[in-house]
Amino acid sequence: MSMPLSNVKNVMATSEVCAYLVAQAEPPSAVQRQLIERTRALGGPAEMQIPHEQGVFLTLLAKLVNARRIVEVGTFTGYSTLALAEGLVPGGRVLTCDISEEWTSIAQEGWKAAGVADRIDLKIAPALDTLRALPSEPVVDLVFLDADKPGYQAYWEELVPRVRLGGLLLADNVLYGGEAVHADAKGNALAIREFNKHVRADDRVESVMLTVADGLTVARKC
Repeated sequence: MSMPLSNVKNVMATSEVCAYLVAQAEPPSAVQRQLIERTRALGGPAEMQIPHEQGVFLTLLAKLVNARRIVEVGTFTGYSTLALAEGLVPGGRVLTCDISEEWTSIAQEGWKAAGVADRIDLKIAPALDTLRALPSEPVVDLVFLDADKPGYQAYWEELVPRVRLGGLLLADNVLYGGEAVHADAKGNALAIREFNKHVRADDRVESVMLTVADGLTVARKC
C-alpha cells in the first residue's frame, strides 16, 4: 500500500540538524577556506557562493559519471567550479561561463592555489553566445546551472541536446528561498517556477528536486 503524501517522512531543518548535516561532509581544504573567506569579504554578493557541502556533492556527482567534459553557467568566485574540477577524470575539462571579470579574478586565484587552473576554461561573455558556439554533438557529461534565473530555460535548451545519454544536468536555486512554491511568485522566483515546470515536463530527462541548500534539481539525460 502506498503511503499518503501527507505522511511522507520529513526532518525539520533546525540549526542543530543543519550543523550536523554539514559536519558529515569532508571539511574544506585550506584553499577552500581561503576562497570562502575571500568571498565573504564581498558582503551581500557572497550569498551567491554555494555552501561547502553542496560543493562536496558536486565533486561526488562528477566522479560518479566519470566526467570528462563539464559545462558550468555562472562562475562567481569559482567555488563550484573548483568542486567540479576536482571531480574530473584525468585530462577532463570544465568550461565555465560568466560576465564578471572582477569576481572571476578571485576564482582564478583560488583555482591556481588549488592546482586545478589547467583543467578550467573560463569564458567571459554572455553565456548563451558561448553555449551556442559549442559543438552540437552530445559529448557533455555534466552541466551545472547557477546564473541569472530568467536565463535558465534558454541555457537548458542549448545544453540538453549537447549532454550525452546518462549525463547529468544540475540546476541550483530551484526553491529560490521558498518563493518558487507560490503560485503568485514574481521576478526571479517566477522564472524559477516556470523553469521547474519546464524541466518536469521534459521527456528527454528524468529528474528529481533535492532540498540541498536553496534547492538543487538533478536530471539525467535519457
